Amino acid sequence: MSANKVSSPWAWVPTLYFFEGLPYFIVNTISILIFKDLGMSNGRVGLLTSLIGLPWMIKPLWSPFVDIFRSKRWWILVTQILMAATVLLLGFTLPLHEPFTLTLILFVITGFASATHDISADGFYMIGLDRQQQSVFVGIRNTFYRVAMVFGQGVLVVIAGLLQKSSTGISLAQFGTIPQNILDFLQQKSTASASMAWSLTLIIASFILTVLSLYHLMMIPRTNADENRQVKGARQVLSEFGGAVVSFFTKPGIWLAMAFMLLYRLPEAFSVNMLYPFFSDAAELGGLGLDKETFGLIYGTAGVIALLAGGILGGIAISRKGLKRCLMPMALSLALPCVVYLILALTQTHNVLVIGSLVVLDQFGYGFGFTAYTVYMMRFAEGPLKTSHYAICTGFMALSMLLPGLVAGYLQEWLGYVGFFIMVMVCCVATIGITFLAARPIESDYGCRKG
Repeated sequence: MSANKVSSPWAWVPTLYFFEGLPYFIVNTISILIFKDLGMSNGRVGLLTSLIGLPWMIKPLWSPFVDIFRSKRWWILVTQILMAATVLLLGFTLPLHEPFTLTLILFVITGFASATHDISADGFYMIGLDRQQQSVFVGIRNTFYRVAMVFGQGVLVVIAGLLQKSSTGISLAQFGTIPQNILDFLQQKSTASASMAWSLTLIIASFILTVLSLYHLMMIPRTNADENRQVKGARQVLSEFGGAVVSFFTKPGIWLAMAFMLLYRLPEAFSVNMLYPFFSDAAELGGLGLDKETFGLIYGTAGVIALLAGGILGGIAISRKGLKRCLMPMALSLALPCVVYLILALTQTHNVLVIGSLVVLDQFGYGFGFTAYTVYMMRFAEGPLKTSHYAICTGFMALSMLLPGLVAGYLQEWLGYVGFFIMVMVCCVATIGITFLAARPIESDYGCRKG
């Protein structure tokens, strides 16, 4: 009998997927806030935080080799310990001046460990549970991944903001008209307090990751399918992976599919890494001058909840109407609400309720529209090698965010926030145009729930 009967899935599935989500959001969201708070220009923020997302784009390249060396349980535990250690090092070594090289290296290591953990955790889920259990727990795993999303983008940001306020009561947005030498002193004081606040926050996050790692050491079961699996040789793995890549790029409609995967989220790809700089920059720089805890509550908590609600309703809509009928409305839902940031840039309102309502509208629309993107990739990946082909699709999904993100900060510095968000709205034309073309070959009933 398989050893996985020893431990109930309830004992490890929720915590495993909470763990899977938390480092992802530390690397891809918290890094933006840290670099901005420590004085990095918007151009470098956009460039470097896009680059540290590279591991999730290229993880299909090494995912086949996770099967060759050791068990998936071993990979889960090793990568969890590694991530707990690197996040702890981030907390202890975050320096006050020119912090970017060492911090960037540690973020990259955490990113590669997190991407490898994704591969092994998802693989273990497939072999550690039977088909009925997989169906039962798919909602549980997704829910706890989203709880990690709220915790990483909301709770940790609020903690950092409160810690910074406790160490200094200074808000630079209040000092726009005093002499430059005093502003420089206040900036140094603010940077020092931000560094300390983020150091403590990352140490707290590392403690959580360490506790979960030790828990999983005891609770993640050993399974016969994992421990006694048939191991393929490197040559066979390379041959199969090469065959999957070749067959992917020879699928009918590949060029249209690639264009869709790269352009559908173009407005979001340009804007996402610039939202915290926009919310935190002072009014004279074109920003809103919000503190971290307000940003964490608005964008990282209320916004994430709206995003999840939109995603749930998007899944229901496609199951009832099909992908073909939903694709264009969902594209409009994803792209057009980006106008809220142009409105905020033009008005520079300080009304938190107004700002929060507009962010919730945008995030709900994005969650609703992103569902169509996921289902489209599932449709295109169908066939004998659908697992490998879907993994390649997720690589294009990551690439679609990385390429615009590399230049987004420099464009914002050149155009200003108003000009930048006007450009983001122009990008909606690309989203709508490629959606019109991509919807035509889709079967009318694809995605509909049968019966």
